[in-house]
Amino acid sequence: MKAIVVTDQAAGTAGMKLVERPEPRPAINDVVVQVHASGFTWDELTWPPTWTDRLDRDRTPSIPGHELAGVVTARGYGTTGLSVGQRVFGLTDWTRDGTLAEYVAVEARNLAPLPGDVDFTVGASLPMPGLTAWQGLFVHGRVRAGQSVLAHGAAGVVGSVVTQFAREVGAYVIGTGRAADRQAVLDLGANEFVDLENDALKDVGPVDLVFDVFGGDIVKRSAGLIRAGGTLVTIAGPTEARPADGLAIDFVVESDRAQLAEIVQRVRDGRLRTNIGTVSTLDEAVAAFNRTGRRKGKTIIRVRP
Repeated sequence: MKAIVVTDQAAGTAGMKLVERPEPRPAINDVVVQVHASGFTWDELTWPPTWTDRLDRDRTPSIPGHELAGVVTARGYGTTGLSVGQRVFGLTDWTRDGTLAEYVAVEARNLAPLPGDVDFTVGASLPMPGLTAWQGLFVHGRVRAGQSVLAHGAAGVVGSVVTQFAREVGAYVIGTGRAADRQAVLDLGANEFVDLENDALKDVGPVDLVFDVFGGDIVKRSAGLIRAGGTLVTIAGPTEARPADGLAIDFVVESDRAQLAEIVQRVRDGRLRTNIGTVSTLDEAVAAFNRTGRRKGKTIIRVRP
């Protein structure tokens, strides 16, 4: 099968290659999925599991990509909950070969059924941003109606979903970003917009929850805006930028079938708009990942036409 592999961490996306690899076989509780579309997160080549297994052993050449939508083609011994021929979407394990390939083996519990009226490209765009927003807001942040949420990067892949989910539950949403993002963020349902390059973040006032995707100076400045009993939710990353006041919840997203079902239903009934940017074929993937300039939206690799 065709697959994108990486062998040199220092090379980043420039070290990606399109090669032929053996088709995977399903282990116990696995399914093999024929990948129709795959999502890629731009910083995943900096994640240790891309390069080493759970015992810290080198596992290169490895196949990156963890988001997928496709069709089940085989099941491993003891696998339940999914059937051959079923449309599915979800996340693969961090320390196993990923989804930038024609086939991938993945634990069945990490996948959810993909309804027939949802395109594979849309399905592949949902798992990482959807689950990150869902778990940050509802599982860790426990946001509820009437609370105020400061959503950083509100026009971005994750931030746009955070904004929509928070508004759906009745929170007051203050979105941040570049000046050019203002109208897009307001169109997503944000009540206010803060231009991080020109507006004073300190003027936002007390908020109940900050959902941070930036780290660094932004997260330090945001920590001072949280009222007593509030929460700072951050996506797992460098620890040196995290405040040491006990407010921060730094989490790693996990696949969850029930949450995926909730997320895709919101797409179906119009409550959630996806944020898809470039869509390329697997043959064009390496070039797509090495484009210069600012990338907008989720990059999707369409593995099958």
